[in-house]
Amino acid sequence: MAIQLKSARVERWAVAGSSVIARGANNFVDVVVAEVESEGAIGRGEGTPAYYLGEDAAACRDQILLAAPHIADLDAATARALVQELVAPGAARNALDCALWDLAAKQRGLRLWQVAGCDGAPTARVTAFTISLGTPGAMAEQAATAEADGYRLLKIKLTGEDDRLRVAAVRTGAPEARLIVDANESWGQLDILAEAEALADFGVEMIEQPVAVGADALLDPIYAPIPFVADESCQTAADVARIGAFYDGVNIKLDKAGGLTEALRIADAADAAGLSIMVGCMLSTSLAIAPAFVLAQRARWVDLDGPALLARDREGGFEFREGRIGPPVV
Repeated sequence: MAIQLKSARVERWAVAGSSVIARGANNFVDVVVAEVESEGAIGRGEGTPAYYLGEDAAACRDQILLAAPHIADLDAATARALVQELVAPGAARNALDCALWDLAAKQRGLRLWQVAGCDGAPTARVTAFTISLGTPGAMAEQAATAEADGYRLLKIKLTGEDDRLRVAAVRTGAPEARLIVDANESWGQLDILAEAEALADFGVEMIEQPVAVGADALLDPIYAPIPFVADESCQTAADVARIGAFYDGVNIKLDKAGGLTEALRIADAADAAGLSIMVGCMLSTSLAIAPAFVLAQRARWVDLDGPALLARDREGGFEFREGRIGPPVV
């Protein structure tokens, strides 16, 4: 049952066009991939470094290499538990944690959802499609194209400047789409209630991370017509109790959480606190989306468009059809 680290490597994947958020533009994404092996079975996992947190793909790879000797004599479940202590939350732990989940499933001849204790096989879900930052006109064009491609839920990136103009433009470009927005911590100096009420008039149904991490109490006295969802403010399950009074939901990303193990804990904590669940992702291939897709079955909002934003995905990746993400048709 001994585990061997078969590979820890950095891969670069081109983005279709560019992905623009408040922190800058990306023409490519570097991901870290971990492969573990035991008795002929191979488990694989992928993580995307959060550069805004100072993560670096090469450093993430090195974290995996450093952790590998400590789990070499363990079974997959015990190794996964130890990895939670050895590696801090982030892309490195995500890749290794998910590789160990994948290994355990293959060793037992089961699907990941079965090993994770889910009630049934995952089914296709409506996923958000991200509208990158740009001029209102450019964002309207993106929205029109996305709606024509069948996407029915659009996620609009905002900066705290000209947000209403951008949302209005997207609504014009995609009049039938559902809209959610990601404020990227940019509303701390704004009249948050006024902004929320204005966006509600455009049919926006959720606002992600309106204020900076640590400034969550700014939301305490606000009774907005749209739910607030914590992203950067909720990294692990321990954060739920701290921020739960200020938000209506949490966005769970496996890269933030450091893998499916902690992501499931966050989901349980959110359920216990009465908070809605959103499952999101970074730019990534379908390898990273596979465990997130299992968790997405519990989510009110699903934002797993990472592979759809790449110039190409891995072979046999997820299918994006009529605004839904689902397993590949085989």
